[in-house]
Amino acid sequence: MKKLLLVLALAIFGFANAQKGTVFVSGNVGYYSQKSDNPGSSPDYTNFSFSPKVGYQYNDNWTVGVESNIANTKNTYSIGEYKTNGFSVGGFIRYSKPLGGIFSVYGDLGAGYQNVKQIQYNGGFIPSSSITKASGFYVGVTPALFLNINKGFGLNFNIGGLGYNTLNNTTHNGSDAKNFNFSFGQAISVGISKNF
Repeated sequence: MKKLLLVLALAIFGFANAQKGTVFVSGNVGYYSQKSDNPGSSPDYTNFSFSPKVGYQYNDNWTVGVESNIANTKNTYSIGEYKTNGFSVGGFIRYSKPLGGIFSVYGDLGAGYQNVKQIQYNGGFIPSSSITKASGFYVGVTPALFLNINKGFGLNFNIGGLGYNTLNNTTHNGSDAKNFNFSFGQAISVGISKNF
């Protein structure tokens, strides 16, 4: 049996109003799954993420609000598994600018707290398990394009962003991490939104 690769593209949904004094609600949902014929050398892998946002548009171009993210990954080998559960919550500010006609561009600047828990289980000759916990902060910039299709319904296009995050280990069996991420042109998401 050939390797099965299933990608359920990000489903982005949102409700927004392009006028001041309104509330903006949106979210991203992502799922990825890979099944291996030989889990001894290449693991089965699944990933799920959900990222909601709620904001207040205080004038025609600026929105401020809160954002969060929940992510779960699981790698399954022939003799064990490795799970990662992540959570983040923070604030964001968005600047949007109509380009004329049906197009608008916007950029989000977000920052906040994040927490990660990793669980590793080995079921070999001598079974063992370990838990690693870490917490830190993140900051990121994400540009996007909005295409208004009909009566406030539209499509959002994003091709990556720029980010920095830290994770400080809170258990004895792990290490601290600092990451800089430049993903322009490497990640693409397309979604729908509604302005009313």
